[in-house]
Amino acid sequence: MVSRPKYFERLLLFLRRKGRSREDAEDLIQEAMLRLHLYGREVAVTNEEAFLRHTVHNLAIDQHRRDRPDLRRGVPIEDVNAQSPLVDPDSTPEQTLDAQQRLGHIRCVLDAVSRRTRDIYFAHRAGYSYVEIAEAMDISHITIKRHIARALLAIMEDGEPDDDIPNGAAE
Repeated sequence: MVSRPKYFERLLLFLRRKGRSREDAEDLIQEAMLRLHLYGREVAVTNEEAFLRHTVHNLAIDQHRRDRPDLRRGVPIEDVNAQSPLVDPDSTPEQTLDAQQRLGHIRCVLDAVSRRTRDIYFAHRAGYSYVEIAEAMDISHITIKRHIARALLAIMEDGEPDDDIPNGAAE
């Protein structure tokens, strides 16, 4: 049996309290120890336990981000259209063209805001709730509200009429 550092159990307990299984926690600790070994070749590490604790914490965050569902995953247009039709089936060709032009205009306006604001806005328009977006992006509910408000403000400041403000804007 390989001897474990005296702080192995403390790291294991730390990760178990974060919701990791014993096997996942041991894997993260092993990865952190490998990184300590490689880093220690170049620089003297004065507090190995602090280095390992910080490393396992960051590795756990990285693993969580890799494992969580991604809001940017492809959603079939048919699913989006079934939930809230993009084009009214009873619309005239002129109305359809007008709607497409307004949508293109809104897309151009949103190119001026940050990518994160745009992603949050479109995720909400695709039917995700504020809570779902907040959990997936690992940010607070109020931050989601602020991003949506920024996107809507950009659309309204550009002179779009009130009837172009998307449904659920005041959620």
